[in-house]
This record gives sequence, C-alpha cells and structure tokens, in this order.
Amino acid sequence: MRVGRVVGVEPFPEARKPAWKLEIDFGPQIGLKRSSAQITHYSRERLLGKLVVGVVNLPSRRIGPFHSEVLVLGALDKRLGVVLLAPDADVSPGARIA
Repeated sequence: MRVGRVVGVEPFPEARKPAWKLEIDFGPQIGLKRSSAQITHYSRERLLGKLVVGVVNLPSRRIGPFHSEVLVLGALDKRLGVVLLAPDADVSPGARIA
C-alpha cells in the first residue's frame, strides 16, 4: 500500500454504477496509475490534489472499456458509501503504508 496524489478526475459514464476515472501519482518509483472509484459523493474539485491510500501491486482489472491499475482504499459508510482513507499530513507520493 502506498500514498498517492490524485492528479486527474474524469467522469466514467460507461460504468454500471456511478464512478470516477482517477489518475493518481504514486511518486517516481511507481509513477502514474489509473483507478475507477465509486466515490461520486466527492466532487471533482475535492478529489483533485487529494492524498489517497492505494494498493499498487494488484493486477490490472478491466472495468468496461477502462483498465483500473490500483485499488483506492476507503471505509464503508451506510450513508455516504466509500469514504477515502488518507494520511492526515502532507506526505510524499509513493510513501509506504506501515
């Protein structure tokens, strides 16, 4: 698991359930990865620049026409759905989760 910074957010109208296409920077060792995330209660503006925690060593998964390369982690809330996990300080992209 690593920390990444969301650098791109695009709509994903082809998804069965509402979702965003995310581009996440995981630092120089891992680079940019893409993910599909059902976190549409977050606005595009709120997601851009946000630090997230992701599992980066899973195989790519095809979701419709999109290849998701990383699993973004969150806690499940009955009211909101997925609430993203994030560090509470501004750490460098690529930092390991210990």
